[in-house]
Amino acid sequence: MRRSGALAAQIRDRLADFLEPGITTLDVDREAERLIAQAGAKSAFKGYKGFPGHLCISINEEVVHGIGSPRRKIQLGDLVKLDVGVVLEGWLGDTATTVPVGPVPPEWDHLVRVTEEALERGIAEARAGARVGQISHAVQKFVESQGCSIVREFVGHGLGRKLHEEPQVPNFGRPKDGPKLRPGMVICIEPMVNLGGPSVRVLSDKWTAVTVDGLPSAHVEHTVLITEDAPEILTPSSRATIAIS
Repeated sequence: MRRSGALAAQIRDRLADFLEPGITTLDVDREAERLIAQAGAKSAFKGYKGFPGHLCISINEEVVHGIGSPRRKIQLGDLVKLDVGVVLEGWLGDTATTVPVGPVPPEWDHLVRVTEEALERGIAEARAGARVGQISHAVQKFVESQGCSIVREFVGHGLGRKLHEEPQVPNFGRPKDGPKLRPGMVICIEPMVNLGGPSVRVLSDKWTAVTVDGLPSAHVEHTVLITEDAPEILTPSSRATIAIS
């Protein structure tokens, strides 16, 4: 899973660099397909419960699960969420980032920074013997202290040979909630944070979730290994060692 996580991280970062005004979200999906195939891996998302894309690409008020489209062009000032999942040698890696395409309004930049910091605070709680609720509470407490809101319809999850395994890892809750973490467990921590209210709805494509108030959302995610000591992030850029061209 270190290898699959490293690959997911490398593709995430390559796609972030690939973004520019004028390209379509389908262009990004095709680039993800190319990078995954050249690494000898498969997309963890393509075909999952019928999902048609190789990655999830969501813009501005789209929260998660956006589908690449030839009609949707990326524009200067967009907030683009890239959610990448790969299967390498039977094991999964899953990671997400939010990328501003050029300058964005200060409050949008604040949203991204809050979401990234919330992820760091959640990871810091991911230690053997702790409960999942300690992660959840740390994320929620920080996000709400910064004037933003937590999406409740979608949560983090365990990861291994399947995309969604136990335990669920909500971004809200009480410290004493949830199962205890044990060494060897791998979980995905993924705050989804809205600038406005927490309510979301799913579009007619039955996948893309958007904020009800139309304000932007941010999403970041790491795959994290629970160890006897500090949590190990399996999807950082520095661990990208899988050769792709």
